[in-house]
Amino acid sequence: MAVNEILAALADENRRRILHKLKEGKINSGDLANALSMTPQALSYHLSKLKKADLIYETKYKNYIYYELNLSVLDETIMWINELRGNKK
Repeated sequence: MAVNEILAALADENRRRILHKLKEGKINSGDLANALSMTPQALSYHLSKLKKADLIYETKYKNYIYYELNLSVLDETIMWINELRGNKK
């Protein structure tokens, strides 16, 4: 787990908004951009950072690219933070 990349990705409000939207389920990039009122270029930049941190999955189907949360990385990050706090769970 690349903790630095994960924390850097989570530090940005726009990327947190993307993750919050993806919590609702898989969505294609066009619909995601519309839902968040972002330009495709801005969305692409933020998705790139989230993919690099392994916080999201990308799936291609026909002419569309779909994104969804990678919950295992979020779980690992939470466990890491809890270890810092001295929690075992």
